[in-house]
Amino acid sequence: MAGNLSGFNAANIEVTDSYDPIPAGWYSVVITDSEFKATSAGTGQYLKLRFDVIDGEHQGRVIFTNLNLDNPNPKAVEIAQKDLAQICHAVGVMAPDDSTELHDKPLQAKVTVRPARDGYDAQNEVKGYRPMGAPVVSGGAAPAAPAPAGAKKPWEK
Repeated sequence: MAGNLSGFNAANIEVTDSYDPIPAGWYSVVITDSEFKATSAGTGQYLKLRFDVIDGEHQGRVIFTNLNLDNPNPKAVEIAQKDLAQICHAVGVMAPDDSTELHDKPLQAKVTVRPARDGYDAQNEVKGYRPMGAPVVSGGAAPAAPAPAGAKKPWEK
């Protein structure tokens, strides 16, 4: 079905042609979407999480990760459960009943860059999670300074 685009002017919108991965490092993020999806083999499900970068040079960029929480491979499930536990600790929600309980809570994600291979371009992967304001370890980017009391967060509209 067609939709009315009256009032839209592409000339007023900054367009980027780059979907190159962001550089490896620690980023302040929030989960803005989550969805359970069937695995391609149809033998399990994974939780797809969307992270939005909320500050710094790459604010507004999006990173995805998949957690294989229901999979015939027990190692895949173990890794996914550990990642989910890190996320829960980072956002202070220890026993979520629904993945939406993890949304819109700031945390830091350790982003890496997986090189191009098998016909796919290079892409970002998330390899760790920690709370906002966690101490910086060697090689990590400094956490963002906290916002003044009462100030809106960058991800709040």
